[in-house]
Amino acid sequence: MSHWSVEHHGGVAKLTFTRPPRNFIDFASMADLGDLLEQLAQQTDQVKVVMLTGGIDDYFVGGGDIADLQRAGRGEAPGGIPSWLRLTRLLRDMPQPTVAAIDGRAHGGGNELALACQLRIGSERARLGLPEVTLGIIPGGGGSQRLPRLIGPGAGAEAILRGRTFTADEALRLGWLNAVMPVDGFVDAAVAWCQEMANLSSTALFAAKRVFVRGLELPLEQGLEYEIEEFLDIVGTSPEFDQFIRQLEQ
Repeated sequence: MSHWSVEHHGGVAKLTFTRPPRNFIDFASMADLGDLLEQLAQQTDQVKVVMLTGGIDDYFVGGGDIADLQRAGRGEAPGGIPSWLRLTRLLRDMPQPTVAAIDGRAHGGGNELALACQLRIGSERARLGLPEVTLGIIPGGGGSQRLPRLIGPGAGAEAILRGRTFTADEALRLGWLNAVMPVDGFVDAAVAWCQEMANLSSTALFAAKRVFVRGLELPLEQGLEYEIEEFLDIVGTSPEFDQFIRQLEQ
């Protein structure tokens, strides 16, 4: 049985993870999420934004399942790490922007799942961290690489080398979170926040994600060239832009 459920709200697909008691994500759930993302990636006519959230009170995803991590360390879970890499690549490469809606704790693997999304929003009680060093290990799901690129090497070093937890307000100031909302009604407010993007032109939204994601991985000059290519293509093909030009000419 999958611990992920899917609900559609207009152009927003809300994926909720519910695995009591603390929403630790196991390898099977990673594979399930990858399957769901592959399906949603093909539904661009209906789904324009994908939002991940937690179904256990005060948790987004609490972290990786300890038993599965131990098995992986012993070489007894050969499909585990590939399942993680697959789902994080899908979050990066699928046409739709991906959003982590964090109401409560997002530690370790949960935080790394959120970092693999393009956008992160949190409730006022959101708490984000990479505590692995305090447990005698290191981040293994991309946290040591994605977080410093997002919030800078100084703040990233504090999170990774000290393993401390950051509050929602701290995370917002650093750019770790894009927005902070009240706890009451958080999920509905997060869906509404995502729907603002879903109301935009699909052509422009998906192209904007492509240039954003790929540009982060390219040297600046190559990124600028890629942006121009995408810009010229969309200027010539976007029906929304054609309509805008006609309105100006009236």
